[in-house]
Amino acid sequence: MTTLTSKDIVRALKPLVGDGGALLADPLEMKSYLTEPRKRFHVPAVAVALPGSVAALQAICRWANQHRVPLVPQSGNTGLVGGQVPLSGTEVIVNLSRINRVREVNAAAGHMTVEAGLILEEAHKVAEAAGTIFPLWLASQGSARIGGVLSSNAGGVQVLAYGNARELTLGVEAVLADGRLYHGLNALKKDNTGYDLKDLLVGAEGTLGFITAATVKLFPIPEAQETALINVADPAVALQLFYLLRERAGSRLTAFELMNRFGIDLQLNYGLLPRDPTASPSPWYVLAEVNRMKGGASGALQAALEEALASGLVADAVVAESEADRTLMWAAREQMSEVQSKEGASIKHDVSVPIGAVPQLIAEGSAAVERAIPGVRPCPFGHMGDGNIHFNFSQPAGADPKAFMAREAGANAAVYEVVRKLGGSVSAEHGIGQLKSALLRQVKDPVALEMMQAIKAALDPNGILNPGKVL
Repeated sequence: MTTLTSKDIVRALKPLVGDGGALLADPLEMKSYLTEPRKRFHVPAVAVALPGSVAALQAICRWANQHRVPLVPQSGNTGLVGGQVPLSGTEVIVNLSRINRVREVNAAAGHMTVEAGLILEEAHKVAEAAGTIFPLWLASQGSARIGGVLSSNAGGVQVLAYGNARELTLGVEAVLADGRLYHGLNALKKDNTGYDLKDLLVGAEGTLGFITAATVKLFPIPEAQETALINVADPAVALQLFYLLRERAGSRLTAFELMNRFGIDLQLNYGLLPRDPTASPSPWYVLAEVNRMKGGASGALQAALEEALASGLVADAVVAESEADRTLMWAAREQMSEVQSKEGASIKHDVSVPIGAVPQLIAEGSAAVERAIPGVRPCPFGHMGDGNIHFNFSQPAGADPKAFMAREAGANAAVYEVVRKLGGSVSAEHGIGQLKSALLRQVKDPVALEMMQAIKAALDPNGILNPGKVL
């Protein structure tokens, strides 16, 4: 995209990063910015720019747009589809970790404005210090940053009650490809003045602009949580239990997570759990949580479980009696993906289907992959309450990891065929990045693709923002 040499680019960008900024060009210094969590992508960058201010970022974009230098937006580098790392090796990574201030907190009105580089866990602490919560919880919240969370429209374990990142965002500020600043920060719950540009930028994976700040929603802190780990015979029974809990608890039902015994056993075998958090062995479990608000009645989850037990819908359950119990239950859920790496290679999918189709997805998808790879061990888990399942498969016991991963394409095709048949999505909350860009062209409605390409061309005519990602 550019005739400039790497040295030319580094020389030009150094004075643009601003006070408190930095420009890294040494391969060793850049290594942590290039190494993404799954270690699937191994492409170098020309440099890593860490602007010290929004004004510095604008200067970088103006120069890069003028000289056709591709930029890769990056925040916490926790993305799982390669959207935050280079694709061709000619790019400059622009990491926003130094643009990380808390600009305003208005707990009474239910919102705060924070910058893109703020770590998600820090955002939680800021909200809680003001007597509220920012209810977007992820396994990577200790390193994920607001800009990446919004750019990928992250979901997490509380989508059921509070919505995903897009639904939690009232307004954004963003630097466009040519350096202009979009002043979209506001705290309006209603704004019917044309296209919703905020919703366009949230979830665009940095292909339309750099989100630099956002006004996000805050909610009252629950007085307590009622948490239970519930034995279920299969995902079909889990679905019936979900309908019962939703009817009894309504919007207070904040989480409904599905996991199988295989994942629990792995965690016990590798010492990731100090003890078995379940009531008794079962092929499947549901982790359910209900908020109790101040002045509200307690025992909603307990009452619903008693009804489910009495009717024979479920056979056993354990209710958390302490914060330690609750923490252990959530650890069992959050470590599901991590523990598979200890067991060997795994093929992973982040998919969604209508909630009522989740049992069919798991049954038909598992059978299809087992036909393609005999002995494969399914480990589906995740957000059953919103239809988002992390449909993972561990290698057959004792198999060669490389030989197993060589069959990934066949497993993917088998899963995605079932997902499409059920009217689902091949990416629920991880995004498209570079991992699924070719897949997107196969499954997306052609008219939708044309609309997306037209928007990209209008906002980034020189194609410098995250080229090759998404589209």
